[in-house]
Amino acid sequence: MSKTTLFTSESVTEGHPDKICDQISDAIVDAILAEDPEARVAAETVATTGVVLVTGEISTKTYVDIPALVRRVVSDIGYSGHQAGGFDASTCAVFTAIDEQSPEIATGVSVALEHRNSLSDPAFDAIGAGDQGIIFGYASNETSDYLPLAIVAANRIAKRLAYVRKAGILPYLRPDGKTQVTIEYKDNQPVRVHSIVISAQHDPQIAEISDNVGLQERIARDLRVQVIEPVFTELAVKPDDDTKFYINPSGRFVSGGPQSDSGLTGRKIIVDTYGGYARHGGGAFSGKDPTKVDRSAAYAARHAAKNIVAAGIAERCEIQIAYAIGVARPISINVTTFGTGKLSDEEITELVEKTFDLRPAAIIDRFQLRYLPKLRGGRFYRDVAAYGHFGRPDLELPWEELNYANQLKEALLKSSSRS
Repeated sequence: MSKTTLFTSESVTEGHPDKICDQISDAIVDAILAEDPEARVAAETVATTGVVLVTGEISTKTYVDIPALVRRVVSDIGYSGHQAGGFDASTCAVFTAIDEQSPEIATGVSVALEHRNSLSDPAFDAIGAGDQGIIFGYASNETSDYLPLAIVAANRIAKRLAYVRKAGILPYLRPDGKTQVTIEYKDNQPVRVHSIVISAQHDPQIAEISDNVGLQERIARDLRVQVIEPVFTELAVKPDDDTKFYINPSGRFVSGGPQSDSGLTGRKIIVDTYGGYARHGGGAFSGKDPTKVDRSAAYAARHAAKNIVAAGIAERCEIQIAYAIGVARPISINVTTFGTGKLSDEEITELVEKTFDLRPAAIIDRFQLRYLPKLRGGRFYRDVAAYGHFGRPDLELPWEELNYANQLKEALLKSSSRS
């Protein structure tokens, strides 16, 4: 019997208070690593009415003007001038409270990195994980991004909201916003778009249409034509006549951003990853240099899972990796394919262990995580801090490459010939 289910994922725009904080924290990572690749950064940001506080632990040989950087990020997002809405890059107070990294942590992870290639290279054992951690990576064949459809659509709608605002297509939009997409599945395959929710901050001046009903109708029409339709032209499953649309369902949305709600780094970890479709170890990404396995190992786990699916070994793949602080090699690795694997989960786990070096130093080296900010002109991590760390064909992320798929296909063929 065919089984029908619904699954929902949400996203937020770059002007959402939490996402402002993620982008500030990652802009700090970019600025420091671009000048000092060996630096240790754990930057946390809080934003509220008229105030930004940057705190955390940073050990570096370079200098970064953090207040100036904060104002630049906030302005780039759109909180300046007539769009500020009570939170303005030029007038908000910026405070810093930063210490150096704990020497006990530094002792467990510090050593210079050199370019290595061997899975058995002992040099990679010299760098331990920056903390204990449980990390998950996931991939599926639902979309060309190898991600669940709901989170792909939610992130793209949120990104499109920012685009039409900044491009002047819908100039009355303001930076804050949230999106939500519900997909209907039959037998674990997406078949239709059940519903779409968008809450988009807007200029109070468009309330010249006096009643909320007229205002909602105008915004709903504009967002369906300029935001939703362009997003779904690129996706195989599209809204139909029965799809429900909830656009600014609460009516006016004038007051937004940190003026209305406080923001904090690391509070949108499900938006950053798989939209809730896969499990999450709990650690955030933004504000952390790559010695923190919450970030680097999550990228490595995604890379391995995506290559497993691309190789045709499974339709869905979730990988869990566990680390201990100061220890280089993972404590455990576990692969789950939800009954879609052409090999057993135990065999795929063994294949992952043989194919992918998951020691922190090896991950950092393989993806050049210390050097990406400099290689990309001083800005890299900030760009993944909004609209998802995975997929993202616009950013050419190294952990999204399918450079192990052929090797894994050969392993599958060899295994199949033996059985």
